[in-house]
Amino acid sequence: MAFEKNTFFQKIIHQLRLELFAEQIGRSRYTKAKRYRIRKIIIKNFLKDSLLITAGIFAAAFGLKGFLLTNQFIDGGATGISLLITTLSGLPLWQIILGVNIPFIFLGYRIMGLPFAAKTTMAITGLALCLALVNFPIVTNDKILIAVFGGMFLGAGIGLAVRGGSVIDGTEVLAIFLSRKAGTTIGDIVLVINCIIFSLAAYLLSVEIALYSMITYMVASRMLDFVVEGIEEYIGVTIVSSHSQELREMIISVMGRGVTVYEGKSGYGKRGDTRQVEVIYTVITRLEIGKLKTEIEKIAPNAFVVMNPVKEIKGGLIKKRPLV
Repeated sequence: MAFEKNTFFQKIIHQLRLELFAEQIGRSRYTKAKRYRIRKIIIKNFLKDSLLITAGIFAAAFGLKGFLLTNQFIDGGATGISLLITTLSGLPLWQIILGVNIPFIFLGYRIMGLPFAAKTTMAITGLALCLALVNFPIVTNDKILIAVFGGMFLGAGIGLAVRGGSVIDGTEVLAIFLSRKAGTTIGDIVLVINCIIFSLAAYLLSVEIALYSMITYMVASRMLDFVVEGIEEYIGVTIVSSHSQELREMIISVMGRGVTVYEGKSGYGKRGDTRQVEVIYTVITRLEIGKLKTEIEKIAPNAFVVMNPVKEIKGGLIKKRPLV
């Protein structure tokens, strides 16, 4: 009898050991799979960022050497400062770009951290090497074409570098730093910096060159926004209405978009009376604004609607084609 009990307990212990061993193997496999997945994502993102930065370097270098530099046109920001110094001193542009951007790299390290500073260092160094070693053809001598297409290629290059997580023009880093110190917006600081640059260009070079350079800057800025934000511009829509159920079904079935519903309280009247409401949030493209407004008007003409631009989105139903 004692022997049978011992055998029974040994079987239980053996079974528990097997289960524990299987669990450890499962955890080990899960850990390995998770590490492999994380490593794969890191490598994929690194290759993607490297490709974007490389394309940005060549696009910006082509815009600088193929259009702007030979005609003494400049741009805004650190690139404009570099072009202005090169035009006045005759020093190679690649050396000036390195020297001008070094302070911005240190600022980027303080504000954005080491990964951003490392990427920016590689991007600016790559641009300097590309300007020094690669010969680009002079495309045209027409001043309007130089201003427009030089700005397009330069803006595209800066935008691609930004998409890759770096900058090849450090003005915005300085603007972020100064905005935190002075309490003003980044756009205002960039505008002031560029006004100073173009004023110096008008005084030291000529008013005509400064005016053409302003065209270059405006085209480059627009191209930068286009590359960073993409072809489609997304709009986040918040809707507050007592017809939330019908609106939710309309957005899903008619617009073909996903919906997030928040529980909230609506405050109104002089005494601030409140009531429970459902707050609907969805994201559409700019081209769908008119259609959404029409559908909302059909269901709830008095609905409270707020629309805000969305810089970037990921996942959800926004990439899918509307159902109707």
